[in-house]
Amino acid sequence: QVTLVESGGGLVQAGGSLRLSCAASGLTFSLYTMGWFRQAPGKEREFVAAISWLGGSTPYTDSVKGRFTISRDNAKNTVVLQMNSLKPEDTAVYFCAAKRGGSNAQQGERYDYWGQGTQVTVSS
Repeated sequence: QVTLVESGGGLVQAGGSLRLSCAASGLTFSLYTMGWFRQAPGKEREFVAAISWLGGSTPYTDSVKGRFTISRDNAKNTVVLQMNSLKPEDTAVYFCAAKRGGSNAQQGERYDYWGQGTQVTVSS
């Protein structure tokens, strides 16, 4: 059984930082592209960032470039999203997801497994 468990969400003031982690189990982690997505109230889920199985490819959505950094540790089966200079518009539930293969990493429908999400709230 594959499980993805996110942690690290919370309430932070604008300009602050949070570090989200996703712990994966039940899959050969190093063979999966890992992604972070978010969904704000009343909005559709959107792609945030992804990282290929060896970390060589790390696409980001434009609104987080230069502020967020995705990384992975294949020995620990974890993926991390470091979020700096947070803005109120970053407020959302953040989801970790896993997919086989490296293509179409920005398309949520291509992902095979999803975590339950962690809430990030940025106050102004």
